[in-house]
Amino acid sequence: MKKAPEKIAPAPSREVAELRARLAEADETLRAIRHGEVDTVMVAGKQGRQVFTLQGAELAYRALIESMNEGALTLTADKTILYANQCFARFVKLPLEQVIGSSFRSFLSVEDSATLRPHMKQAAHSGAKMQMMLHAGDGSLRPVQISVRELAGKNTDAVIIGMVVTDMTEARRTEEMLRALTNRVVQVQEAERGRVALELHDHITQLLCAIGFRSQTLANKLSARDAPAKKEAIALGKLLGGAAEEVERISRHLRPGVLDQLGLNAVLRATSREFTQRTGVAIALTGVELATRLPHDTELALYRVLQEALRNVEQHARAKNVNVSLSQSDGGVQLAIGDDGVGFDPDRRLTKRKGKRGLGLLGMRERANYVGGALTVKSAPRAGTVIKVRIPLVPAA
Repeated sequence: MKKAPEKIAPAPSREVAELRARLAEADETLRAIRHGEVDTVMVAGKQGRQVFTLQGAELAYRALIESMNEGALTLTADKTILYANQCFARFVKLPLEQVIGSSFRSFLSVEDSATLRPHMKQAAHSGAKMQMMLHAGDGSLRPVQISVRELAGKNTDAVIIGMVVTDMTEARRTEEMLRALTNRVVQVQEAERGRVALELHDHITQLLCAIGFRSQTLANKLSARDAPAKKEAIALGKLLGGAAEEVERISRHLRPGVLDQLGLNAVLRATSREFTQRTGVAIALTGVELATRLPHDTELALYRVLQEALRNVEQHARAKNVNVSLSQSDGGVQLAIGDDGVGFDPDRRLTKRKGKRGLGLLGMRERANYVGGALTVKSAPRAGTVIKVRIPLVPAA
């Protein structure tokens, strides 16, 4: 005999009603998260589940936060996201319900996450800012600036961190365009300097030398009876000779031929020797002799930094001694110029941008940036100045 199939009893109407109620509650929760209407988040931590109430979640406050063009977050101390606005969700290209309750570290690289840790500790006292790359859900990267501040919680001992995330994409693009323009200006400037230097050397210097020879010839032809005129002709020849030397010096500074022909080692020695002879300030040149020539742009950038640094020493430092050091490692080359002069406050000088020295420091930084290097200035009033520029070297293929 076949056994009759068992009949499944219908679920009680009360259980069906409960399931429908839970489903409706879940839908309402998702809707509230999407619209930023969540006031409470439960987070599982080491001490068990904790309930966080989002302070200041009134309608007007939410409307302000949601209308921002910047991401706004509140985090726990372990970087769990309690609240995020729609703008931040757009930054990371994820639905808002996937962002809230997740860890902020999931949107950072390992290096940026480690960098953020001390800034989070500093946020309790004075706030902190840093720039990093935000990892979106689709794998893309977005440059952002993060401002962190500890928020004062009410009726709770839990630490709440407030964070504002600013998109830096447009700022980075503008910065890159400005840097490309600056680099182009440097190229045009160097080309023009070379043209002017060639004109001075090939025309003005030769013309002054020719006039000097004619003056000397005239002096030789004058007899003893024309002693006053002969004396004037000799003095004129000396003046013309000095003018020719000065024009030649300017020509070398505009475009040093020794740099193109013999390299950085030779131009450092020649520039130091000429500076000491002209100003009386002693220069101690130390460091290694470069075994091979550096890339032309690198040599030119280092020479221009040295040139501007010595100009500052001559015009402002009132120094008696200068140390110029050149060193090279596997990763790059470093030039350091130090003096025992009166010194100055670099931050104040660059902020106010007054005087030629402020513009000179900015110019040196741009020169270093142009070839991928970095320039540092260490100085203080009555404590001298040390300028260092380090430029990385790309290994030859």
